[in-house]
Amino acid sequence: MTAKIHFISGLPRSGSTLLGALLRQNPRFHASMTSPVGSLVNRMLEAMSEENEYSVFITPEQKRALTLTIFSTFYEPQAEKEVIFDTNRLWCSKLSLIRELFPGSKVICCVRNMAWIMDSIERLIRKNAFDVSRMFNNPGERSTVYTRTETLSQGGRLVGFAYNALKEAFYSEYSASLLLVDYDLLTQAPDKTLSLIYQFLEEEPFEHDFAHVEYEASEFDNRLNTKGLHQVRPKVEFQPRVTILPPDLFAQYNGLSFWHNPSNSRANMIVAQPIEAAS
Repeated sequence: MTAKIHFISGLPRSGSTLLGALLRQNPRFHASMTSPVGSLVNRMLEAMSEENEYSVFITPEQKRALTLTIFSTFYEPQAEKEVIFDTNRLWCSKLSLIRELFPGSKVICCVRNMAWIMDSIERLIRKNAFDVSRMFNNPGERSTVYTRTETLSQGGRLVGFAYNALKEAFYSEYSASLLLVDYDLLTQAPDKTLSLIYQFLEEEPFEHDFAHVEYEASEFDNRLNTKGLHQVRPKVEFQPRVTILPPDLFAQYNGLSFWHNPSNSRANMIVAQPIEAAS
């Protein structure tokens, strides 16, 4: 690929779609919601692993070339772009692979107070009262707010996996390539936040329009029976509200922002103290 490639990762409901919608305003950039590239890379790695009896015929150089082909093929329609941002929550668990494929690339990690993430998802589920969300596998998982949050926080599920992957990346030997961006700051001060992101990426400044943001992925959200999952409001603004979670459940997730204690990590951060507000 001739374009630079960076990655957007981090926690769900924490502004990754909003950030992608803003970055794509820059005509030099391509950014979108979660792409299939990460899943395709995982499948390729599995196909080249020892589980495949013919993997002995694939050299390390060929493995690297085959994996790179996924990126170059998928982003061929954006060949005129100078910078590409691929979004996927699994990239935080693949920093060593990223370093091998794209040594100069960086990872923007969208973060948010975990209690407000759970609140945001729960609010979305209640909004779609007549739909059975495919985020859950059975009636038991989706039966109450307690089972829903417990399910989502499991290590292999939507929130739990992303949280564990972010924690792995934050304390890894490659943490200097990370930039954590707090959702509250992105919505409160988008101009200053974007300016700092550009500095981190070593890119020329660009004047973004924070009053007319465009992004829609209704077809994808409808397939999950979770309308509005990737909806972005036209205007970037901070909207405080009262949580709909029971007090004990909110307290359970409220203290999990490990990035507020950045010892043993070289990660870069645009974060503030937790604020009880959400989108």
